[in-house]
Amino acid sequence: MVSPILEATIQSCILASTSCLIGQAITSYKTDTLAFSFGQMLQFAMFSFLNCPPNFVWQTYLENTFPSTTTVPSKRALSAASAGNEKELDREEKEHVIVDAKLHIPNTIAKFVLDQTVGAAANTLMFSFLFAGYGGMEYGQAIQVCKQDFWPLIYAGWKLWPAVSLVNFSMVKSVQTRNLVGALAGMVWNVYLSLMAAR
Repeated sequence: MVSPILEATIQSCILASTSCLIGQAITSYKTDTLAFSFGQMLQFAMFSFLNCPPNFVWQTYLENTFPSTTTVPSKRALSAASAGNEKELDREEKEHVIVDAKLHIPNTIAKFVLDQTVGAAANTLMFSFLFAGYGGMEYGQAIQVCKQDFWPLIYAGWKLWPAVSLVNFSMVKSVQTRNLVGALAGMVWNVYLSLMAAR
């Protein structure tokens, strides 16, 4: 059985490569030239290979530190308790319906804020640094690219990632599924990034 982190990484690499191909197809269409860069596709796959595991660990940390849900007595349990119906309460406990999961709003807000600040900054810096390195730049030059690209990428990301994070943290239960949702949204983002990288 494949570990969840490896499965997420494989999915992310495939989706990143696909999004790069889409970005290249758009560029070819716009410029009316047939151009394909296997190297650029490989760069996006490698970025995902290096980026996905830390993001998986980050999302797991956020969920463990700020659980999405809290348990509250179910309506049936409250009704049975207020009626003093011990048999009904025992039955509900055996059937595991005595409590319901409820979205924990403060934890969801905390995860959202941390993901859109610390997480976004780390991902943006990693992208800029790695792609500068792919372009053959030395360390000092790569740092300059990180500084130059940071805010434009953050601002562009705010058009997509806050909505993805909000949906993920409020509606998607498992970290593994959140990573898949993020990778699918990442296809759109990576098309944008591949168009930027082609400039």
